[in-house]
Amino acid sequence: MSLKPKIRYVGWPTRLRLIFLGLVIVNGLFKLYISTYKGRLGERLLRRIRYELVDRLLRFPPANLRRMKPAEIASMVKDEVEPLGGFSGDAFVQPALLGAQALAALVFILVQNVWLGMIAAVMATIQIGIIPRMRQRLITLGRQRQLTARQLSGRVSELAEGVGAIRAFDTSNYERADVSHRLGRIFQIRYDLYQWKFMVKFINNFLAQLTPFFFYLIGGWLAIRGSLDVGQLVAVIAAYRDLPGPLKELIDWDQARQDVQVKYEQVVDQFRSDALLSPEAQALTRSADRPVLPLEIRDLTINDDAGTALLAHATLHVGDGETIALVNENGVDAETVTAAIGRMFWPDGGRIIAGGQNLLDLPDAVSGRAITYIAEESYFFQGTLRDNLLYGLKHAPGEGDATEDRAWQVKEARAAGNVDYDIHADWVDYGLVNRGGGDLMDPVIEVLTAVQLRGDVIQFALQSPLDPARKPELAARLVELRAALRARLAEEGKSGLVLPFDPDAYNSEATILENLLFGVIASDADARRLIADTATLRGIVDDSGTAAILFDLGREAARNIAEIFGDLPADHALFNDMPFTAEDVARLRTTLARVGEAGFAESAFEHQRELIQLSFHYVEPRYRFELLTPAIMAQIVETRHRLREELPSVPELGVEPYDPLRYTGSASLLDNIVFGKIGRSSHDAQAQIRATVTALLEEHGLIREIIALGLDYDAGTGGRRLSFQQRQKFNLARGLLRRSDLYVFNRPLSGVDRRGQAAIIANVLDLLRDGAERRSIVWALSSPGLAALFRRVVVFGDGKLADDAPFAALSAKYPMLQEAGQ
Repeated sequence: MSLKPKIRYVGWPTRLRLIFLGLVIVNGLFKLYISTYKGRLGERLLRRIRYELVDRLLRFPPANLRRMKPAEIASMVKDEVEPLGGFSGDAFVQPALLGAQALAALVFILVQNVWLGMIAAVMATIQIGIIPRMRQRLITLGRQRQLTARQLSGRVSELAEGVGAIRAFDTSNYERADVSHRLGRIFQIRYDLYQWKFMVKFINNFLAQLTPFFFYLIGGWLAIRGSLDVGQLVAVIAAYRDLPGPLKELIDWDQARQDVQVKYEQVVDQFRSDALLSPEAQALTRSADRPVLPLEIRDLTINDDAGTALLAHATLHVGDGETIALVNENGVDAETVTAAIGRMFWPDGGRIIAGGQNLLDLPDAVSGRAITYIAEESYFFQGTLRDNLLYGLKHAPGEGDATEDRAWQVKEARAAGNVDYDIHADWVDYGLVNRGGGDLMDPVIEVLTAVQLRGDVIQFALQSPLDPARKPELAARLVELRAALRARLAEEGKSGLVLPFDPDAYNSEATILENLLFGVIASDADARRLIADTATLRGIVDDSGTAAILFDLGREAARNIAEIFGDLPADHALFNDMPFTAEDVARLRTTLARVGEAGFAESAFEHQRELIQLSFHYVEPRYRFELLTPAIMAQIVETRHRLREELPSVPELGVEPYDPLRYTGSASLLDNIVFGKIGRSSHDAQAQIRATVTALLEEHGLIREIIALGLDYDAGTGGRRLSFQQRQKFNLARGLLRRSDLYVFNRPLSGVDRRGQAAIIANVLDLLRDGAERRSIVWALSSPGLAALFRRVVVFGDGKLADDAPFAALSAKYPMLQEAGQ
């Protein structure tokens, strides 16, 4: 009987503890849920805003795009809208929560004493009224900071793109002054912002501390008089502690709201345009078979951004199957006409009628497929040549994978107001491929041949590595070509152009390091350092006496280099062909002075390593210092045999040994086929070997696979890994790969010599006119004499159309056609 009360007494506290723990967990889960969904709301809104900005960018009229800097656009989309996402989650929750907290504290104070409550309310009103007004200055400074930072981003982008012009004209210090001025302006704005920010903070804190002073003053007086209980005064002061915090956070929230509002208005103002294309103009369409021919240019007038007329009242008719050359007597009229047909310029007067409808009213799905426009300036996106070559065929996604992750992506895209197209689906419209119907490689090779890029793509492939595990059959066939190449060179009397790799012989055309390791290394610099530092390898090289030999050879090479290159300026042309710079030569001089005539054993380790690493570069036919004797070469070969046994135990070197029966994955295709070093005895040895290898690939039926590998070549940012001519030719090939009704070329080969232009234009005309379909061609020529290749010639001069007739009728009238045509 006596145990029951005790159990009941012990059980209730335990239950209360469990209830408390449960409520803590529930409270934590509520906070987790609210915080998570606030974050999701903010990120969805941010995603929606960024998508909307990019969507508007894609619908901008051409004039807007010419006025805006790409870096500034990127800065707005990426950085300037970022605060909107963070603020949106607290936009309604924060003021409601903080306002309720502040109101609860104020009501409690009023309940305790009306006068003290009125004091608290008045001081709170002053804080809420004055501080936000003072912070208007902060908003103005923040706007200035945002604008100057955006302008700096645009300027830095210009410097990166125009670094060639800066160096060519020696204006680097002018640019430094400009950047310094811009950074100084940003510093000035930020410094003023800090001053005003902390002044506002000081006043806010002062007002917050002034209220307790009035509480003590007036509340103490009321307590002395007996009008206020001391306990009430203590309760009021305690309650006030909960009032400044929410008020301060409310003021900060209002500041954030105004700041976000300013950023939003600024970004929206930059992306606002009355001439924006409608969303329907770029709606996803899988097929768009609407005629654009005949095309009529009626009284067309186009002005530049300054209002100067580029073209005035031009009229032109383009019918089915016509080939028309546009040439200028002066000005840029022909280029303007083609740009207008390509919708790069919008008419300021007149109209362009395509298939009976205003060209500007046609959706992109029609004009962007039925008309192929190729300009002089080409842009290549980051990716491979294949990605860029097929870019003009990517209009709508094919079948994608119905995975759980894909379903989640679709759901989130729709919730954020984004399109839900699958980027990983096959977007290539194979039905739009020009002269298609079979393997895609057939039309690709055809257009590459037409624009004289076939050989370039083959060379890209020969320079590239191949993973033998990915294509084992091709790798095996390339290994077989080694013997065929030897036989072909012997047959043509060119065996001396290549010095083959032999495990038991020194290859005089290879570096000492390549001879020592007899293999390909992933990173030459790392390998030179590791072979000098790795204990196993260093031990073998030291024990065999090779380290001392290489040390002496490196010292002699350093002396020769210091004597020949020591007094040359840093930008001398001789440094272009050498694996060292003027700074390296200066460092070698210091090392030589410190080493003196000391031997290998007496020298410091860092000097040993530096001179041995220098010797690794040495190639006798290249340097011609006559330092390699038969004895040294034999010593290196002997050390090679010992190293080959130990290399597998040092995987960090990443050395893949040469093997006449295996494909070397770390080497290029050309190096694998040659399996040796191309000699320096003939100035065109490289070209001869490449030509022979290409011919062998053709004979053995490997050229298609090689071209496919060449299309995997990385074009670089903006196509910078390609020459200007190659970019223009690839841009032309990208357009020719598409089947269109009308092809419009705006000086697409201006960087190619006249003979090359003539050959490519003839190839393009044959390619597009071969078949039952009648394609129309309008070509603004950079060389007027090539107009003889076209059936019809249109001559412009002084902003107007001067003549329109067959070439034979105009050749005698315009000497420029005859001069360039001869």
